[in-house]
Amino acid sequence: MSFRLPAPLLLLNQVVSLSSAAYRYSALLLLCLISMGSSAQTGTDSVPLEVIRHASLDTIYTSVPDTAAYVSLPNKKRVYTVAGLHAGLYGGTLLLLNEAWYKDYPKTSFQTFNDSKEWQQVDKVGHAWSAYQLSRASMASWKWAGLNRNQQIWLGGMSGFAFQTVIEVLDAHSAEWGWSWSDIAANTVGSGLLIGQELAWAEQRISFKFSFHKMNYSQGMLEQRANNLFGSSLPERMLKDYNGQTYWLSANLKSFFKQSNLPPWLNIAVGYGAGGMLGGFSNTWTDGNNTFTRNDIQRVREFYLSPDIDFTRIRTRSKFLKSVFFCLNAFKIPAPTLVLSNGRLRVQGFYF
Repeated sequence: MSFRLPAPLLLLNQVVSLSSAAYRYSALLLLCLISMGSSAQTGTDSVPLEVIRHASLDTIYTSVPDTAAYVSLPNKKRVYTVAGLHAGLYGGTLLLLNEAWYKDYPKTSFQTFNDSKEWQQVDKVGHAWSAYQLSRASMASWKWAGLNRNQQIWLGGMSGFAFQTVIEVLDAHSAEWGWSWSDIAANTVGSGLLIGQELAWAEQRISFKFSFHKMNYSQGMLEQRANNLFGSSLPERMLKDYNGQTYWLSANLKSFFKQSNLPPWLNIAVGYGAGGMLGGFSNTWTDGNNTFTRNDIQRVREFYLSPDIDFTRIRTRSKFLKSVFFCLNAFKIPAPTLVLSNGRLRVQGFYF
C-alpha cells in the first residue's frame, strides 16, 4: 500500500527534499514558530510568594528578577502543548525525511562514515549552528510553558542535540551514508554553547549566527558542476552550497563590559567560511564517462571580523517584535568586514 502525505505536509516535503541538510533549517523555522511570543513573556501563573513558601525550589522560579513578592508556576496546558509540538514536529520531520530522502537508498546494518575532512569542515560548523539554534528555540518554548530555569536549559539545550542524533541514526542505517562521529561532536558543541552560557551567565552573550551569499560560477563547466552539486535555485544554493555559507560567533560587547557606555545591542562577530570547493573532499569529479580535475582552483579557508547587532537586546514593548527579533538573531547582518583569505587581508565594504 502506497503512502501519500497529507496536503499540508507536501510543501514542507519539497523543502526537505532539497538536501539532506535541509532538515536543519526547516526544523529551525518550525521551532521558531513554537517560540513566537515565548521570548516576550513567560507562560506562567504568578501567585503570592507566601502561598507557596514551602514549595520545592525545584518547581518554582522567580518570574520577574526584580520582584521578590511573586514566583511563577508551570502552566500545565502550555507544557503539554509544547511537548506535543516537539513530538509532532520531530516525528513529522523524520517521517518526511524518510519519505523524501532515505527510502530511495538501500538499508544496511549500523555503519560509520568518516567525513571529518569534507567541505573544509564548513558543514560541521553548520551542524553546530543548527544544534544551537534548535536548542535556543526549544528553550524559549519551555520558558513560555513556565518551566523553571534548570528545566528550560536542559530540556531545551538537549533538544537540538537529540534531534540531530536521531538523524545520525538514520544515516547509520543507510548504505549511502553512515554514523559520523564528527557530526556528533559538532552537535555537542552547538548545544553545549547554549547550555554553558546559560549556566555561566544566565544569558547568551555569544550568539551563533549564519549568513549566505550566492556564488557566481561564471565558466560553463563550473556552472554546470555547481548546478548538479548545489542546485540552481537560491533556496537550494543556500542550503547546499558551502562556498557561500558563513558562520559567526557574535559577542555582545555590553554584556562583557557592563560599566561601559556602549549600545546594549552592539556586537562584534568572528566568522568562518571556505571557498573553491567543487566536491566534498577534492575538486575531482566524474560526469558520465568523463573525469574532471580542477586542482587549479584552490580550496581555501576564510576568516572574518565584522560588527553586528544582537536583535534580542533592542528594547521594545511589542511582543510581536520581540519574537521577530528572537528569530532574526539566528542570522548575521550585512556589514563592512575584514577578510583573511589565503594569507591575505582585505576589507570588504558589504559582506553577507
